[in-house]
Amino acid sequence: MAEDQPVVQVERKYPGKLVAVEGLDGSGKSTQIYLVKRWLELQGALVYFTEWNSSVLVKKATSKGKKRQLLTPTTFSLIHATDFADRYERQILPLLRAGYIVLADRYLYTALARDSVRGVDRKWVEQLYSFATPPDITFYFEVPLEVSLKRILDGRPALKYHEAGLDMGWTTDPYESFRIFQGRILKEYEGMKEHFTVIDATTAIPVQQTEVRRLIEAKIDLADFRRRKRP
Repeated sequence: MAEDQPVVQVERKYPGKLVAVEGLDGSGKSTQIYLVKRWLELQGALVYFTEWNSSVLVKKATSKGKKRQLLTPTTFSLIHATDFADRYERQILPLLRAGYIVLADRYLYTALARDSVRGVDRKWVEQLYSFATPPDITFYFEVPLEVSLKRILDGRPALKYHEAGLDMGWTTDPYESFRIFQGRILKEYEGMKEHFTVIDATTAIPVQQTEVRRLIEAKIDLADFRRRKRP
């Protein structure tokens, strides 16, 4: 289990707000952040959504490296950090400065958890992402390992090589490897829980969404982010 606290020390100098979601695959975090996005849009709020590993600049290199199974744990870490940095500099930071609510489906905590599990030095990873501002709210969708595994495996005919953690060589069985990988990631997340706003991801989707909205409204004055109508 992770014991060290993530290094997040960037000074804030902008009017926008950053809301991130974290959790195991199958925790339902992507569903919840999408529902938040639609809720804010319907209120006329200035909102922008970004997701993990989605930079157009890095996508081709990442896909090629994964397809050919060329990525070492450190290379894997660096390529995801490059993706994050590109989105941060081109999207996240400019929109925070412009007064938007930025919603992030995974943030730097994903890297801290996954890279640590792959054996990359945690302090090094923390320094790698030390340029990134901490979210105003980081929701952690907490779910038992067996529940998350069932949700993922019930809907997947096959697991991808890196998704299953097969690059680590724990076992040649993709399903057992995925179980080991996710179990170790869970321990990393549990070690960072003090930095998160925890949501019980075993409850019904509407129940979770109601709680998430309540917590957002308690932390952020949404009236400040509604688009001003032209006279």
